[in-house]
Amino acid sequence: MAERSKQYSLLNIWCVSLALKALLSIGYHSTDFDVHRNWLAITHNLPVAQWYIEKTSQWTLDYPPFFAYYEWALSYLVPRFVREDGCLAIVEKGIYSLPTVFFQRLSVIVSELVLFLALQWYVKSARSNQEATRAYVVASSLVLSPGILIIDHIHFQYNGILYGFLVLMINCARLEKFLWCGFWFSVLLCFKHIYLYLAPAVFVYLLRAYCLNLSYDPKMSFAHNAVRLVRWKNLFKLGSVVIGVFIVAFGPFIYYHVIPEMIARLFPFSRGLTHAYWAPNVWALYSFLDRVLIQVYKRVPLSRIPLQRVLQFDPTLLNNQKLVSSSTRGIVGDIEFLVLPTITPKLTFLLTLFYQLMALIPLFLQPTFERFLGALTLCGYASFLFGWHVHEKAILIVIFPISFLVTRDKRLLSSFNLLASCGYVSLFPLIFTPEEWLIKVVFTLLWYIIFYFHFRKVVRVPSHLTESSGYMLDRVSNLFILGLLPVTIITGMIDLFQHKYEVLRQLEFLKLMIYSVYCGFGVISSWNTFNWLYFVDETIWDPSS
Repeated sequence: MAERSKQYSLLNIWCVSLALKALLSIGYHSTDFDVHRNWLAITHNLPVAQWYIEKTSQWTLDYPPFFAYYEWALSYLVPRFVREDGCLAIVEKGIYSLPTVFFQRLSVIVSELVLFLALQWYVKSARSNQEATRAYVVASSLVLSPGILIIDHIHFQYNGILYGFLVLMINCARLEKFLWCGFWFSVLLCFKHIYLYLAPAVFVYLLRAYCLNLSYDPKMSFAHNAVRLVRWKNLFKLGSVVIGVFIVAFGPFIYYHVIPEMIARLFPFSRGLTHAYWAPNVWALYSFLDRVLIQVYKRVPLSRIPLQRVLQFDPTLLNNQKLVSSSTRGIVGDIEFLVLPTITPKLTFLLTLFYQLMALIPLFLQPTFERFLGALTLCGYASFLFGWHVHEKAILIVIFPISFLVTRDKRLLSSFNLLASCGYVSLFPLIFTPEEWLIKVVFTLLWYIIFYFHFRKVVRVPSHLTESSGYMLDRVSNLFILGLLPVTIITGMIDLFQHKYEVLRQLEFLKLMIYSVYCGFGVISSWNTFNWLYFVDETIWDPSS
């Protein structure tokens, strides 16, 4: 085991990635940079009771307590010359220069060590040489993830440490360390609540695999069997671990009676259905269809009567040019569709819940690690595709779990390739400066080419499959992925020349819509393919196969 873990070290890959990330330190960063700078200032200068109340800046603290504690601890590592640069000043708009930029960039790079160590442990804990080889390919693909590079090291966030906790949870589940699995997921939720998307799968898996005993002993009475249904000792231990983590996280805020203010910050339901830039999900296609129907109604007279009868919309709204031309009617409010029925938060919740419950039924009946990964992936899919106000960055919540599953069966590759390619390309509009355009495109393209062949090389091919199995699906999938190249080039040309031509500046939202709609079709197609394999093909999920 020691020899294999040394052979499959991620250190060289990690060092190469760090070199690139260090070079990006002085490049473009988004407003999220000042968000986190402001959080450093809030947690450093104010008592705990005021963290979720302070609102000098619009970038108020809206992450769970453990992330606030993390910012607080980080604030005490700020050197004096960085402090003098304005890093810890509570102001309406941050005023800072390179010292602050370098410090915060370095904090992201160092915190990502959690992801590296978690993935190295995943590789080292493989039970066989073949499993270690597959684990190494998976871990390498995540260490070099274009999503982490774009979101954390150019755009600016702290996802590396968070996905490190997710990897720790997944590997604990693989090794059947159920208490540690519950611990790491609880820690993750207390860092960032978006991982509630995955909570149903984790809850059902731990409940079924660790806390319930569904075996029936005919020699015992019904009452005795009913008592044996729950492994009370395990339930108590797991409950103590989870509750303990949440008490540590939320205890001070309960003491200071600021939980209502915190909840309002964590769950701002007043935001609209879609983010300012549509995530590539069902609602992006729905929004696109609404805009298409507006143009159809205005330009094709014969369509007016059936559209009004079937959809029952108010045609007078189409006379309001401001509404018609608006790219996002509801960045911080309710989306108002002009032709199609308006989507409510309740509907998105019910759709998400329905598709998650469907995924949880097989997991409850067959609580294996393979089923757990499948259910985890589908819970991520459902939340991303049908959730309310989903950010495009949330696609990583689907990509990470499926990465640990894809080498199990060749048939999963098409779904993974579609998801990874469309998911990563959908992040491109986050970075719109010409200087970083080449980096994000070339890095993502090289990543896809390298791991396309490496995954195909190590993936398990079941004995009952032939070489031509899934041939047509693979070809269609690959053709769709190739279509991302002209999408990227065309939108890149708009970025490059829009400062010269007024007509290109007017196409700004068209560029975003092309990304969202095209990638949305890809993500939904990958979800449909994965659903079919999850619910229909039992051979993939049998641990003995």
